[in-house]
Amino acid sequence: MISLHLLFYRLRNSPWFMVLFPIALILFVYFEFVSSGNPYLGNDGNSIANHKWAHEKEDTFYFPFSNKYKMPKYSYKKKSSWLFNDRVQDIIPENHIAHYDLNKLQSTADAALNKEHVLILTPMQNFHEEYWENLLQLTYPREFLELGFIIPRTPSGNVALSKLEAAVKKVQTDKKNQRFFRITILRQNSEGFDKLMEKDRHALQVQKERRSAMASARNELLFSSLGPQTSWVLWLDADIVETPPNLIQDMTSHNKAVLSANVYQKYYDDKTNKVQSRPYDFNNWQESSTALELAKQMGEDDILVEGYGELATYRVLMAHFYDASGAANAEMNLDGVGGGCTLVKADVHRDGAMFPTFPFYHLIETEGFAKMAQRLNYEIFGLPNYLVYHIEETNT
Repeated sequence: MISLHLLFYRLRNSPWFMVLFPIALILFVYFEFVSSGNPYLGNDGNSIANHKWAHEKEDTFYFPFSNKYKMPKYSYKKKSSWLFNDRVQDIIPENHIAHYDLNKLQSTADAALNKEHVLILTPMQNFHEEYWENLLQLTYPREFLELGFIIPRTPSGNVALSKLEAAVKKVQTDKKNQRFFRITILRQNSEGFDKLMEKDRHALQVQKERRSAMASARNELLFSSLGPQTSWVLWLDADIVETPPNLIQDMTSHNKAVLSANVYQKYYDDKTNKVQSRPYDFNNWQESSTALELAKQMGEDDILVEGYGELATYRVLMAHFYDASGAANAEMNLDGVGGGCTLVKADVHRDGAMFPTFPFYHLIETEGFAKMAQRLNYEIFGLPNYLVYHIEETNT
């Protein structure tokens, strides 16, 4: 066997060695020192907000199902030569076309058994640890769960992003069966939706502006994250901090196009010194003749909103139909829904039902979405006895 000394001697005297060694050295220095300034997403400990990548114009961050945060495997945007491709692993050829047969995509009552992908979408202005812990206790297989978030470019949004990315990094680098299929984080470039404190954001006079901004955020999030494999979309507000562990299985088992849970709120009652619960979301309702008459008298840019004494609509509110002794799977027909905890078949969104940022039949945002879904001949349902809980609010 040839000795190492003889091998090195022959290499040093080889003309090929004199050519290849400097190239190898340059590549080593580049990848070790230069390229390390732009590592795989999330591995450098810095904020993902500063990361430059192939989808810069989207302001979108993807955390695919992998052992590290990697960039999307393919990119149509080839930045430079094959040597300096921003660490995208493979470049799709220009003539590449991906085919998806959405006719084979299912949304069934046996979603988990049929391995149907559920996309959980959350507009987030504040990160609540209780929300994240509740999300992690859901029993739906994570390999079929996708998460999507949109966060405003505000000081509070920056704090929320920092906390969210830390939580995501912990989960996505955990054991394989603990990781979500994909996580998408968007930064909202349009007007932020967190300008008001809790004591102000429910005021009637700001509802049109506030809910228009929320509708815009929901649409940006939906259109950016809905994939060809998505069967269901679960809209779950960042303030929802307690749900049954089988939330997704329970709701998909109804096999409804649009289905909303009943959002309540737990709070500490100073009079009884006990934790009590009360109705919270009044956007889940059945239409009334009074509301229809009010709408006829309104200008085309006016909206009807629920839960305000000065604008009494006398709609039937699902929040008031909770029966503690009733069946949890009891259903009721609805005409309007909120976004607290609402499950939607992905085909409803694909057919065009989105969140109007403008008055649509004098409705806006989630209630406008319900009207749009109805106009597309989908039925809306609610679960009055199936409770999820909103965080107790503080005026900070």
